Amino acid sequence: MPTASPTATDEAPRHPAPAPSSSDSLAALRPLILRLHFYAGAVVAPFLLVAAVTGFLYAGAVQAEKLVYAHELTVDDVGGAELPVSRQVAAARRAHPEGTVFAVRPSPAADATTRVLLSGVEGVAAGHTLAVFVDPYTGEVRGALEQYGSTGALPLRTWIDELHRDLHLGETGRLYSEFAASWLWVIAGGGPVLWFSRRRALRAVRGTTGRRRTLGLHGTVGAWAAVGFLFLSATGLTWSTYAGANISELRASLGQATPSVSATAGGEHAGHGAAAGGAERAVGLDEVLAAAREKGLTDPVEIVPPAGADSAYVVKQVQRSWPEKQDSVAVDPATGEVTDVLRFADYPLLAKLTRWGIDLHTGILFGPANQIALMLLALALVLLIVWGYRMWWQRGRGPAFGRPVPRGAWQRVPPQFLVPAAAAVAALGWFVPLLGLPLAAFLALDVLLGEAAHRRARRRGAPS
Repeated sequence: MPTASPTATDEAPRHPAPAPSSSDSLAALRPLILRLHFYAGAVVAPFLLVAAVTGFLYAGAVQAEKLVYAHELTVDDVGGAELPVSRQVAAARRAHPEGTVFAVRPSPAADATTRVLLSGVEGVAAGHTLAVFVDPYTGEVRGALEQYGSTGALPLRTWIDELHRDLHLGETGRLYSEFAASWLWVIAGGGPVLWFSRRRALRAVRGTTGRRRTLGLHGTVGAWAAVGFLFLSATGLTWSTYAGANISELRASLGQATPSVSATAGGEHAGHGAAAGGAERAVGLDEVLAAAREKGLTDPVEIVPPAGADSAYVVKQVQRSWPEKQDSVAVDPATGEVTDVLRFADYPLLAKLTRWGIDLHTGILFGPANQIALMLLALALVLLIVWGYRMWWQRGRGPAFGRPVPRGAWQRVPPQFLVPAAAAVAALGWFVPLLGLPLAAFLALDVLLGEAAHRRARRRGAPS
């Protein structure tokens, strides 16, 4: 039964091509990249689909949060002088005497409320705080909501964030997102190589139909979005469980860890009048905030009370939008003197890049434009996955449905190119274990299946 020419409909010919010379090393890699792209896409795509949909929702949640919690986040009437921070905290404590004051975020704008963060509150999840919202002009408590993270995520955004991060399954669930992030860069990096290595005529979309059209759409969108996917993969891994720990260790070994201001109270009065949990101190919140202002710490800031008898107040800027404000100071609770200053400008380069990368990944760095770009990337990833599976479906013909790229592609790669590449992949797989372990399992299974097919072919007296 006649069939269409394989090169017109498939990514690779049915039979292995003759071994290329060393000058054709890159061309010989194409079938190998294609096989990896095919299998990685088929297996990892469901995980990427979940990550893309939940990431789309998270990017929109940043703005949705402002609408849903407008009553708590804003004041009705703007005007007059703001009350001292200490009086605002006292108002919050009268309404919510439970727990202890963990931190205070004074009103960062004329129409914004002050947040008093309480820890140890019954019913609030571990690692979260209860945010009490206070009108800075009247002291009115406008509500209280559970808050998570340094960006001040409220219940809606927290729920979507946890869905994106771990599917609400805790630490075990985080493996899904790390697995997706670990493989996204492989798929995103291999796709453009395959796309641009095709002849220009085969990359056309207009005027084509069937699988050729699907391939054209898949390749064109994938090529445009590849850089964004590589960025999402790299930044997502920075706070993953296993690869994230390796990245942190590497940064620490290079002297590029994120620094922190020294919270040890200085001077001969260190610890006098200071106790954990917000007990009486010689210096109050208003004096601490004034001292921080003198050092140039502008809004938005967060004031963290001393954690113990020998601890200082820490005042830190918490603006994650561009330009970032991340300076911090320590203030002695006995004297009100600034004992340490840390400027974001003095952060090591990798610490700055990590901070910017995470904030860009979460859609905060450039505001609505950042969030729209993330939503477009998420939508592009969903479309690529749908088109990828559609190509797989369109590729099948009878018993050959979904026929993968033939085995043995690696045998055509010259050793001087294959050996260093294999060593680099092995090192990367060790550093990113949820890439390395599945890749090793796939290679082992592929070799076993190939050997079994070869033996069956030999018994039939035909080449495999």
